[in-house]
Amino acid sequence: MKRIVLTGGGTAGHVTPCIALLPRLKEVGYDIQYIGSYKGIERTLIEEYNIPYHGISSGKLRRYLDIKNFSDPFRVIKGYYEARGLMKKLKPDIVFSKGGFVSVPVVLAAKKYKIPVIIHESDMTPGLANKIAIPAAQKVCANFPETLSYLPKDKALLTGTPIRKELFTGNKIRGLDFCNFTANKPVILVIGGSTGSRAINEVIRGMLPTLLRDYQIIHLCGKNNLDKKLKGLSGYVQFEYINDELKDLFAAADLVISRAGANAICELLALRKPNILIPLPQGSSRGDQILNADSFEHQGFSYVISENDLTVSSLLGGIQTVLKSKDKYIDAMNKSKLNNSVETIIQLIKDTQR
Repeated sequence: MKRIVLTGGGTAGHVTPCIALLPRLKEVGYDIQYIGSYKGIERTLIEEYNIPYHGISSGKLRRYLDIKNFSDPFRVIKGYYEARGLMKKLKPDIVFSKGGFVSVPVVLAAKKYKIPVIIHESDMTPGLANKIAIPAAQKVCANFPETLSYLPKDKALLTGTPIRKELFTGNKIRGLDFCNFTANKPVILVIGGSTGSRAINEVIRGMLPTLLRDYQIIHLCGKNNLDKKLKGLSGYVQFEYINDELKDLFAAADLVISRAGANAICELLALRKPNILIPLPQGSSRGDQILNADSFEHQGFSYVISENDLTVSSLLGGIQTVLKSKDKYIDAMNKSKLNNSVETIIQLIKDTQR
């Protein structure tokens, strides 16, 4: 039996593509192990699938001044030696990395022991973690055609992003029942990312009296962001995070309001969900979500509102525009050539393993 180590973490977007690969990896006979941080969201997500999980020390590599810049390099070095120990113990035939800073020590440790590495880059341009790791990789999977120009030509492959199979099995009635919603009003699903978005949360909650006249709201607000004052409000439900029921919530949604992380928007594209994207602004990120959103807007898949322009008025106008023109957005998405890439990546793993 061949053994694969999956790695990636820090946000759900660095884990869900790995989760999408799990069923096929099991079907074709791989022993699967996962390396992530000690207490990151990746641990919670992966352990639900009964995959052996190995935690290592992790630190963030920042481009800006922060007191943790003095301590985190030591955590990264510690993580590297822990990853080396795991490579010697597990002896994988291949490593698949989804990125995030915890993946860097794992990829470099794999290189030390001549273990092949495949990296998946979801965003338009590679993040800092993947930039460090790419020289150690045999192949780099890209999500957007534009990304290929930022990658080594002999390593780059356009694959798209793997989508969790279960997302395609959602049931609208189950989703409505789960939220105690009626079938008589449109449903808006709001997703601020696994850690939540203060800007989106505040605007949505501030406009609930207006929204709830015509819509029902499912609000995935992120960890520690529940508003107890809104508990039991008719037509509004809030969750920190949803896993198993997400497929049914997608099925119930007529419109999705989301950040513009690459994995999240590719799921919206695969499910053909009309959407409004509110990308993280440049000051809060390296600008990758802005590029992702621009690409989807240009292709006719999404309506985009910058966070600087996010107001009750602009969001309400966007909701009305998208729902009136939802067939136009669905038609554009139906013409997309970005398909689920699970089979492509599984074959690449087979071809690259030692």
